[in-house]
Amino acid sequence: MIRVGIVGMGVIGTHVARAIEKGIPGIALAGVSVRTATTADGFPAFPLDALIQRSDLIVEAATQAALKEFGARVLSAGRHLMVLSVGALVSTLEEWARLAEKHGCRILVPSGAIAGLDGVKAAREGAVTSVTMETRKPPRGLRGAPYITERRIDLDAIHGETLIFEGPATEAVRAFPANVNVVAALSLAGLGPERTRIKLFAVPGLESNQHRITIEGEFGRLRVEVENVPSENPRTGKLSYLSAIAMLRELGATVQVGN
Repeated sequence: MIRVGIVGMGVIGTHVARAIEKGIPGIALAGVSVRTATTADGFPAFPLDALIQRSDLIVEAATQAALKEFGARVLSAGRHLMVLSVGALVSTLEEWARLAEKHGCRILVPSGAIAGLDGVKAAREGAVTSVTMETRKPPRGLRGAPYITERRIDLDAIHGETLIFEGPATEAVRAFPANVNVVAALSLAGLGPERTRIKLFAVPGLESNQHRITIEGEFGRLRVEVENVPSENPRTGKLSYLSAIAMLRELGATVQVGN
């Protein structure tokens, strides 16, 4: 059995914990770590260091800032680390990859709210010339983002589709740490954060989080479109936690389909 500890019990952490408790072959819940006991939702809660020791794999379901504080500790303890706040890896991956190699563990990144990362990784074995992404979200899903706050963008004043941000993944993950983890995952699967570009639109009245990905290279052209139903948290699509659950299920499975 792979003993799984979960850090953070927001929408993603709670759904992952419930799925493990319901039953995933080869997977057992070691416990959770939360800021206050009232957010543990009835699951056994432990201080972070104790949870790390009890677990074979830590699922990060917190924030980029939190992950940067404890990620290295997990890997230094020889525990595998599943990362949901993928934007944090843009600045830490090189260092953390060395730690994982040194201590015999792995960093796992689910596909999150997008699809097609298997195709991107396959294309990367040849020559890839460009990776671009367009994301459209309802304005409420962007509230609280540093980019919105610093520029004092009035989201309530937006009445039609509006381009909010355009740039490389390196800038996007700092500007929207809770909104564009998908472009970080896309960049790590493909050309890297500097060469992966995103356009982020706010669209009033939109009922889904929409992502359109285009990859071009010697293999041809790959286009992926996803319309993701928001979860209880408008910043997070349901596919985000479903992909984490699916990855856990594959870890305990005897047959794996896709790469």
